[in-house]
Amino acid sequence: MFQSLGARPLVFPTPIFLVGSYDREGKPNIMTVAWGGICSSQPPSIAVSIRKNRWTYNAIMERRAFTVCVPSTRFASHADYAGIFSGDEENKFEALGLTPVAGEHVDAPYVAEFPMAVELRLTHTLDIGLHTQFIGEIMDVKIDSSCLDADGLPDINKVDPVIFAPGARAYHAVGGFIAKAFSAGKSLRR
Repeated sequence: MFQSLGARPLVFPTPIFLVGSYDREGKPNIMTVAWGGICSSQPPSIAVSIRKNRWTYNAIMERRAFTVCVPSTRFASHADYAGIFSGDEENKFEALGLTPVAGEHVDAPYVAEFPMAVELRLTHTLDIGLHTQFIGEIMDVKIDSSCLDADGLPDINKVDPVIFAPGARAYHAVGGFIAKAFSAGKSLRR
């Protein structure tokens, strides 16, 4: 039997991204975002939603670029910290002992220690209640070579991304392989 929980921001899974940006003076910053994901295949794009009162909001609006960095589970505490404290109060890269790397294709930094980073050029913004959704076209995907599979694609288990459970406000890891996509469902066809 289903139980109604009302209109709340609850869905699984929710990825944890650290959004990288530079401020007006060129100071690198990272901010943890849980409201985000792929939003288009062509052009390849990612959307993240950020409140207008966040320091990162103005940085993205000014530079028209950002990165999405995917932390592995060993950086869960770093990701949590980057979501608690504001970039206008401190340099989070320095506070966390992380290394900012200038994007090659966009005017935004990414985290050297994380297994995956995506460089994005801002293409659209959409105001949605408390948040503004930033849609960025993917200009490049960077991945630690140790996280690639035999076909040269990212291996989710090697990347070991952090997943957020919004209701419980808890972090989780990815589970195991279940079935091959675009294949498993064919067995159900009559």
